[in-house]
Amino acid sequence: MVARGGPCQNPPRVTPEQEKKAVALSSLGAAVLLTGGKLAVGLSTGSLGILSEAAHSGLDLLAAAMTFWAVRLSSRPADPDHPYGHGKFENLSALAQTLLLLATSGWIVWESAHRLLFEAPHVEVNAWSFAVMAVSIVVDVSRSRALKRAAEKHQSQALEADALHFSTDVWSSAVVILGLGGVLLSRRLGLPWLGQADAVAALAVAGIVVWVTVRLGRKSVDDLLDAVPPELRDRVTRAAGVPGVLDVRRVRLRRSGPATFADVTVTVGRDASFERSHQIALAAREAIQRVVPGADVVIHAQPVASGEEGTLVAVRLAAARLGLGAHAIRLTGAGPARALECHLEVPESLTLAEAHQRTEEFEEAVRGELPEVARVVASIEPVGEATAARAVTVEDEAPVRRLLEELLEEAGLDPRPAEVRVQRSGPELWVSFRARLDGTLSVSEGRRRAERVERALRARLPGLSRVLVRLEPREAGRRERGPEAR
Repeated sequence: MVARGGPCQNPPRVTPEQEKKAVALSSLGAAVLLTGGKLAVGLSTGSLGILSEAAHSGLDLLAAAMTFWAVRLSSRPADPDHPYGHGKFENLSALAQTLLLLATSGWIVWESAHRLLFEAPHVEVNAWSFAVMAVSIVVDVSRSRALKRAAEKHQSQALEADALHFSTDVWSSAVVILGLGGVLLSRRLGLPWLGQADAVAALAVAGIVVWVTVRLGRKSVDDLLDAVPPELRDRVTRAAGVPGVLDVRRVRLRRSGPATFADVTVTVGRDASFERSHQIALAAREAIQRVVPGADVVIHAQPVASGEEGTLVAVRLAAARLGLGAHAIRLTGAGPARALECHLEVPESLTLAEAHQRTEEFEEAVRGELPEVARVVASIEPVGEATAARAVTVEDEAPVRRLLEELLEEAGLDPRPAEVRVQRSGPELWVSFRARLDGTLSVSEGRRRAERVERALRARLPGLSRVLVRLEPREAGRRERGPEAR
């Protein structure tokens, strides 16, 4: 079967920037239409209410142009001069619209007061007066809804300000219609005081504009001064407290247009590895981005004492701060006779004098961490590639296997060792094997039984210097494959 026709093509994906520009441009066109219509009817009828609405729409036209300009600039990516992007252009646009609205309100109030107190010009009320205001309401409702949807979708303050302009036009246009109706009724009913309804309607429009201006201006100034709502800070703080975070110490937020930036400092246990700390920071960042979608989040993980640290952790951390490792840590005695001994891993490339200096620094650090320990002794153990690499020869493991079967059974372990390996490095004999035991036993109990096998093995094998026992539960042996597992 042959399918006929052109290839199926997916429609091109519209980016957020393109969608914002399209909405802003359509609002610009609507503002041009409304301003021209209201101005023409207002001049022909002499209605101050309609003229004030024309001035209001004229400012909407200017605001829509500024919105389109701000949306274009804010979509530019961050650069060395603007590391947080160009989103503040939207906030500047909203502030400029605020100043324009205040200027318009002042003119409307002045002209209304003049007409009410000194001069009452004739207002011609006709069908065009009501028609232009009705069309204005329909267009304003449509554009305010479209702008509000786009503003909420893309977190754009410039589009939000434009939506607020168009939504207030709906109410102000309704007030003007009422004023025109009052003028018409004053002539038909012979009530002169109703003739002032047009000027009163203009004052109501000015009041609406001032109310909108205060709301818009406060929000614009807050964003320009990096003020953030307390509830946003609380949400980010709660989200950052993921498992592994001991405390959220600092939360700094700023908004730049539609973008939100978060700089958060959290504390983690100082015994956590660098990789673990990084994982905790990633989890905190993802949690914040779930409550603030699209946020640019920087997490600083600060290591602190968790309050649950033991002696072993304190000793290992003291070694790690010097770039060393510590193992075989043992505590002996009590009270003034309490002592600590351990093996301190130092780079094999150091001279004895340098290693001694590191050891003294380590012992001093341990005494500072654990003042209750009176005596600290660290045995130097070189580590490195040369120390770890050894030339060995493999020997027959059958005799050692038979011996291990006997010793393991005596120690209460499974008498079937796995992966028995016998090697010789110079005069030293090395033995390694896997031993299985009940998986419900504690690690300490398992280790004690293994040490019992090691001691017996050293007594029976002259020259044995290294014994490596890997303990595992019996259940793991059933999953093993290979001749030794069987």
